[in-house]
Amino acid sequence: MSEDQKNSNIGLVLKDLLKQQSLSMRKLSELTEIDTATISRIINGKRKATPEHLNKFAVSLGVPFAALFRAAGYPIDQKTEKSYSDDLNATVDNIEKILESSNLYNKKFTIESVEKQLVKYEQFAQTEEGEETILNNFEKKLQKLGGIGPFISHLKVMFEQFCTKKASSHHLAVIGSALLYFIMPVDVIPDYIFPIGYLDDAVAVQLVSNLLSMKK
Repeated sequence: MSEDQKNSNIGLVLKDLLKQQSLSMRKLSELTEIDTATISRIINGKRKATPEHLNKFAVSLGVPFAALFRAAGYPIDQKTEKSYSDDLNATVDNIEKILESSNLYNKKFTIESVEKQLVKYEQFAQTEEGEETILNNFEKKLQKLGGIGPFISHLKVMFEQFCTKKASSHHLAVIGSALLYFIMPVDVIPDYIFPIGYLDDAVAVQLVSNLLSMKK
């Protein structure tokens, strides 16, 4: 594959992700701290995306690192792909940089804090009140956001699975934890701090996705 083809591929992927999440290049620039002109050149295939660019795109758009690295033509073997999907340290580092630059959130962000919240929501998801909260509020939250936010497509799939109940009770509880994390306005990074309030939601969904894939 030529360099131009690689640049074109990542550009098409990014363009599609922006369309899916109703985000402009300017908004992506705000989220990633990559200037709009650079993003435009990457999307239009006129500039090669660096690993640093791709890391920031992955965090802000809520997609696996490996997917963007592969689209950009970087070599990804199975071992490398697993490390990108399982190891969220790079994600946390990028989130911390975004939070620090935003001056809107001054607490330390950790994976452990998200995991603790997910455990609480997993228990809540198994109650009648928790189930009703998910069924009655998930689509309302989507409408409120206008479809904008990380991992929206993943969450929609999880919600469909939760509604059909075609899985074990434990599987549904784990899915429910991610859905509740998304629905509840006050989590590790409160949702009202828009748009950074949904960065931790992306981590929560990725943690749950990784957990479910390990159980298959």
